[in-house]
Amino acid sequence: MATTTGRHTGEYGEKVVAVEPGGVEPVAAADRHGRPRQLFWTWASPNLEFATIFVGVLAVSAFGLSFAQAVIAVAIGNGLGAVSHGVLSARGPRFGVPQMVLSRLPFGYRGNAVPAALMSVTAGIGWFAVNSVSGAFALNTLTGMPVLLCLVIVVVLQIGIAFFGHNLVQAYERWIFGVLAVVFAIGAVVTFAQASPGAVGGTGGVGGFLLTVGAAFGYTAGWNPYAADYTRYLPESVSGRAVGWAAGSGLFVATTVLMATGAASATLGGGDGSPTEAFTGHMPGWLSALTLLAIALGAVAANALNVYSGALAFLTLGVELPLAWRRAMVAVAFGVVGFVLAWLGLADAGTAYEHFLLVIAYWVSPWLGVVFADQLMRRGRAGLARLLPDTARWGWQGLAAFLVAAVVSIALFANQTLYAGPVPRAVPEVGDVTCFVGFALAAGLYAAVGRRWVRG
Repeated sequence: MATTTGRHTGEYGEKVVAVEPGGVEPVAAADRHGRPRQLFWTWASPNLEFATIFVGVLAVSAFGLSFAQAVIAVAIGNGLGAVSHGVLSARGPRFGVPQMVLSRLPFGYRGNAVPAALMSVTAGIGWFAVNSVSGAFALNTLTGMPVLLCLVIVVVLQIGIAFFGHNLVQAYERWIFGVLAVVFAIGAVVTFAQASPGAVGGTGGVGGFLLTVGAAFGYTAGWNPYAADYTRYLPESVSGRAVGWAAGSGLFVATTVLMATGAASATLGGGDGSPTEAFTGHMPGWLSALTLLAIALGAVAANALNVYSGALAFLTLGVELPLAWRRAMVAVAFGVVGFVLAWLGLADAGTAYEHFLLVIAYWVSPWLGVVFADQLMRRGRAGLARLLPDTARWGWQGLAAFLVAAVVSIALFANQTLYAGPVPRAVPEVGDVTCFVGFALAAGLYAAVGRRWVRG
């Protein structure tokens, strides 16, 4: 198993304020620690933030759904993303490697470079920028400090946690969970008490409903390429079922409750200023201040994971860095680039976020299709050799299925401002089902061409 080629021999262990050494090598038995239940707050905390709320806001204000329709749509999208997340998380303790190393099973070493690069960009840079913007707006509204200064403060905190690595990231998610849960629970109660569910008629139709499902799925499944990153340190003997339930339920509960809260807030009407100011404008002053602080802390919780996992995905590309702190150095570099993008995105955060959510689902879905088809076809055959840095392994079957599915689904079904495929142009009611078509097509193609690859 993974423990036979572990990178450490116990010098990292459970230390919290210590820089995690190495990169994407298997975790040795001496460094394994933790319990499955910790995954609940690992995945709840980073989703107790404004980016989650804003998906619910978009469902009503941008996609034209009624409150009830919005809640049903986000629950479906989140449920699908949470189930897939639980399944992927369960594999971490067995192999002891990050999720993007596990992706080498169907994609091979070289073929895996494509999804790993996409993961690096969307996680370490894209999501980092999105969440940094919401955290900066919240801190700006709370303190009145210039928004750029607020962005700098939020970014420095995020990079600092990710720099130290796995144990500090997990500890921060645990420490902050109670604070975020209490504040957002009170905010949700106040928002629902003031909401007017019947104030919006739900003119979005089937198209708006499917757009919302896709956006919610894109948000929640966007965490799927991170799944094993936070379970690989668990002892190999833990229950895979317990791991999957804890990770999936933490993700589903947090995203669904906050997206529903966002949908409720959208029925109250908008306000001037930033999106975070509009969300908290209906709250009492003390609760507004606490919520804004929670939004900033939640952004840090999300981006600590984004930068950490983005750096792991980057190292999966085979980048040779001789430093013992190579993962930490990559995390800092990603944070700097993400800061620049966040700065540039301050002007029109809402529109950029809507597009970003859907685009994430465009590549994550066909990747999931290949990964799950491979896991089903493998049926216990581990194929551990394919996780090693064997540069001769291309895995063209997985890469071809992924690329064909992504290109065909986007070309025919994408529904964006900059590009709309022929299907949504001809039948607007179809909304945007790119992610579902991409998943099914990728899984089917891989099942057809990947049998000999799996057996080998």
